Amino acid sequence: MRSLLLHGPIQCLTVPFVSYVFLLGLRRFGGLHLGRRSVFAWKRHVVLGTVTLSVLLAGAFSGMALLYLRWKLYLVTDHGRVGLAMIPLILFGLISGLYMDRKRARRTALPLIHGLNSLALFFLLLYQAWTGWIFWRAL
Repeated sequence: MRSLLLHGPIQCLTVPFVSYVFLLGLRRFGGLHLGRRSVFAWKRHVVLGTVTLSVLLAGAFSGMALLYLRWKLYLVTDHGRVGLAMIPLILFGLISGLYMDRKRARRTALPLIHGLNSLALFFLLLYQAWTGWIFWRAL
């Protein structure tokens, strides 16, 4: 039971970091698509983005595993189903971000798609925090 109670706080600790990584990405968006001059902290965005997405991915799998181990159930709540739906978005964010970091080039489409994916993921993360809080309080 204790390990199930750790899932939520660990995931919640990622929210400020995800928010910061997202703001860094918004600066890049402004520079690429809106013609704004800005400094993009590339390495910081890549490192923190990789760490936060990895924690979210681990959280999705661990949440489902812990729930199954505890009650032999999974995907019975919106929180679980949305967590499962987030996995492809997390993977796309990780893979596309690491690809752009490894193969640097002038691009507009892939960073835009990466950013839109991240925006969707960000809103789903906020929803997950809300539904997770409801679930956690019910325990």
